[in-house]
Amino acid sequence: MQFTSMKDKVALVTGGSTGIGAATALAFAREGCKVVIGDIALEAGQKTVQKIRDEGGEARFIKVDVSKAQEIEALIKETVAAFGRLDYAFNNAGIGGEQAPTAEYSEEAWNRVISINLTGVWLCMKYEIKQMLAQGSGAIVNMSSILGNVGFAGSPAYVASKHGVVGLTASAALEYAAEGIRVNAVCPGFIETPMLDHAGILGNPALREQIVALHPVNRLGKPEEVAAAVLWLCSDAASFVTGHAMLVDGGYTAR
Repeated sequence: MQFTSMKDKVALVTGGSTGIGAATALAFAREGCKVVIGDIALEAGQKTVQKIRDEGGEARFIKVDVSKAQEIEALIKETVAAFGRLDYAFNNAGIGGEQAPTAEYSEEAWNRVISINLTGVWLCMKYEIKQMLAQGSGAIVNMSSILGNVGFAGSPAYVASKHGVVGLTASAALEYAAEGIRVNAVCPGFIETPMLDHAGILGNPALREQIVALHPVNRLGKPEEVAAAVLWLCSDAASFVTGHAMLVDGGYTAR
């Protein structure tokens, strides 16, 4: 993949320490972008930054909790102070949350998932858009999920948060389309990431087989496949695309 228009642009990836976020940060860097990784995971984030630097790229890590407005505001200010602007933002930070039926789900768990997965995306856009308006351009991609399009028993907060991201993306896209800012989302299927590992899926052969069978391509996705979609949505090749929630799901939702 080569997007010549990305060279020397500035890309921000929240939740960029591992998984899809790390793969996307590396992909941006390989296209010539200066990359900022914003994450709560300091050690893993610094490792990803070092990998980018080892490949000859330019990157820095900023510790941030996306559920806190003041930290997001500081993240954008530090990004601009370091690199002068903000061209692309991938609002990827998120958690899976606890597994329980709706009536048994704890209020504490609900609030935590919503604060990170949905409020966090809104806060990121709030401050990213202000910077992009000052520049007159920018592209944002928000992390949703296949579960932003369909239901999934036992994950009410996660499903609600990801549906919310799709709606938030569409609203922001309409608000800023005439201002040179495009806003889209990606909706991955089940991807081989640490989040899936923590959920006990990757280490459980029987459960993994059940999850794989939900995807017509008969495998789990790779972080790099989602990263490729994010980069395309940010690139000039997608200049007429905004308000779109792109499925990267191996056919999961086509059934």
